[in-house]
Amino acid sequence: LVTLGVGVDTFRPITEARIDDHRIHREWFSVARESLATIDMCRASGGRVIAVGTTSVRVLESLYGSPGHVERAPSSNGTICGTTGLYITPGYCFKAVDALITNFHLPRTSLLALVMAFGGVDRVRDAYAEAIRRRYRFFSFGDAMFLEAPSANGVPERRQGGNDLR
Repeated sequence: LVTLGVGVDTFRPITEARIDDHRIHREWFSVARESLATIDMCRASGGRVIAVGTTSVRVLESLYGSPGHVERAPSSNGTICGTTGLYITPGYCFKAVDALITNFHLPRTSLLALVMAFGGVDRVRDAYAEAIRRRYRFFSFGDAMFLEAPSANGVPERRQGGNDLR
């Protein structure tokens, strides 16, 4: 189980001219140690981590890819708890997640910035154009898409290994 307490900043429009100038607040998360053990075993055996939702991506990348953004809180119930301030924008190097299932998000939001960072700006723009053409439903209760992380040559890559966070 991976949980992120989503705050209003997640949905707040980016009003700055450069997305890198936008700031988001810290959000609370919890992850069952059992879930991290499963992820570690999956990665060690060459499997792929498929996140459902951008919030799951943010938590996993915070723990595995950018632990400097995490402030841990004490926990006695078998979970890792804390807050994250990780803001993922195009150019971010993903270390934990290999594929993503997510909604079609509002323009100029941190959610869309994360999706574009994951799938590539041009690929995501093309997907959105196709979704508009086909009249897909957007936003939190709309249609979803499946994205694989592209490698340097544009072909999805399989990453192995991982960090044992237990």
